[in-house]
Amino acid sequence: MSIQTQYMQDIYSSVEKRNRGENEFLQAVKEVFESLEPVIEKHPDLIEAGIMERIAEPERFIQFRVSWVDDNGKVQVNRGYRVQFSSAIGPYKGGLRFHPSVNASIIKFLGFEQIFKNSLTGLPMGGGKGGSDFDPKGRSDNEIMRFCQSFMTELEKHIGPNTDVPAGDIGVGAREIGFMFGQYKRLHNDFTGILTGKGLTYGGSLARTEATGYGLCYFTEDMLKDLKNTSFDGKTVVISGSGNVAFFAAQKAQKFGAKVITLSDSSGYIVDPDGIDLDVVEQIKMVERKRIGEYVNQKPGASFHAGCSDIWTVPCDIALPCATQNELDEKAAKALVANGCFAVAEGANMPSTPEAVQVFQENGVLFGPAKAANAGGVATSGLEMSQNSLRLSWTFEEVDERLHQIMCNIYKNASEAAAEFDHPGNLVIGANIAGFLKVADAMKWEGITY
Repeated sequence: MSIQTQYMQDIYSSVEKRNRGENEFLQAVKEVFESLEPVIEKHPDLIEAGIMERIAEPERFIQFRVSWVDDNGKVQVNRGYRVQFSSAIGPYKGGLRFHPSVNASIIKFLGFEQIFKNSLTGLPMGGGKGGSDFDPKGRSDNEIMRFCQSFMTELEKHIGPNTDVPAGDIGVGAREIGFMFGQYKRLHNDFTGILTGKGLTYGGSLARTEATGYGLCYFTEDMLKDLKNTSFDGKTVVISGSGNVAFFAAQKAQKFGAKVITLSDSSGYIVDPDGIDLDVVEQIKMVERKRIGEYVNQKPGASFHAGCSDIWTVPCDIALPCATQNELDEKAAKALVANGCFAVAEGANMPSTPEAVQVFQENGVLFGPAKAANAGGVATSGLEMSQNSLRLSWTFEEVDERLHQIMCNIYKNASEAAAEFDHPGNLVIGANIAGFLKVADAMKWEGITY
């Protein structure tokens, strides 16, 4: 065992002891640390500077109580979180997630990943994440408003336009962002770009809603062209999820000439061999807020399947997991490989388990990791911050062109880093290294307090 490998294992053991039971966070740290061994070998000064010890420990972790009153007059209590992981290259930046599954481990895993994702965009943004175990589903607009106002009443103490700029994530869309922005403005008497993902009438950016899904396809198109000399055109695509990421990934993939045949939600998945009709999906999911299974009532040629795991048994050329973390396991990966899938790119955060990633790499499947492939959302959030600072509003085409260029640069930098450190084509290692080096250099220059 090399000195570098032993050093990284020792550091990971320390992280493991300090964060017992936080499985999602430990999974993310382990994957990054394993990728960075060749960097440590070439840059031993990183050991002396204690970069690895510091980068796996948040600069700040905030947990707070959120008390609010439901429509029946009953007091409800939830937990709120914000992890401010790294400000080495800019103010903390990362979404807020409202979902019953939210806990310290998930928030820390998301915040840790955000460090490298934000670095890859080339924009001056540090890594952060936050949220609550509050579930917006089934709640009235007034209940959601009261929760968001209570949540922001605590969160506002810890954020600012040059300190920490949250955004949306699962369970936090334009409605929730609007309620939180209004509360922040009320408390501070200050109209500032404190949140991204805002409505267009009060400082939001065109193309923000589409950004993660579009960016995923821009990255995947570059990966297909560079490593397989092919494209989306004429390919069959399986996509999980039916939120903004999945919907707009499907839309862009169709524009690139692909046939998207699946979408899903927590109740199950649909398969339409003729290609998903996104107008129908938009009406069901974004207007009526119903389950995806309603699709088959309007498209009798389609089928609905309860449960989500078998979506990966549907034969395809390209798979885009866009639902949630660890949705694609080893069994699912083997099914994709057996059915001829040759490319996978992650639209959700860490949707593939380590065992699944290993199956893809062992079988020559192109693999675009989340921190690179789904960086389009936070990239466009960064562009929204720029527009707010300049008091300008760019056109959809201007934002989309900037997004496209950022995603091309992310692919290029990840690919070049993988080749430089003797792992050509391995975009997991390449993305981790490319994102890490910029942050590590800033940490060295700023001294050990950072």
